[in-house]
Amino acid sequence: MEKVNLRQKFAHIREYWKPYIAAELNGQQVKLDKLKGEFVFHHHAQEDEMFLVVQGRFRMEFRDRHVWIEEGEFIVVPRGVEHRPVADEECWILLFEPASTLNTGNVVNERTLRELERV
Repeated sequence: MEKVNLRQKFAHIREYWKPYIAAELNGQQVKLDKLKGEFVFHHHAQEDEMFLVVQGRFRMEFRDRHVWIEEGEFIVVPRGVEHRPVADEECWILLFEPASTLNTGNVVNERTLRELERV
């Protein structure tokens, strides 16, 4: 039971689109990631995802619209909804999702991470 300093944790993250596990609780994981550029359109058949912006801003794109998520705001993407995060500038996010959630969902490509490191 130790407190977590987000700034210290984010200081250890050097790559974009590579989530790290910061904590676990009740089968869920708290993940930290830095975003810049575009990710891939994907969906998660079984899991909802929560994206909280710690620093910066990003755009969550859906096939029919997009939503800007600003610092201090979050969005929950329900299971089955196709989405793609896009960050024009570096953005720090906290994800809260089931431990089983694969970062690229139904898409398997060079960005797919099956085993996450801890930070």
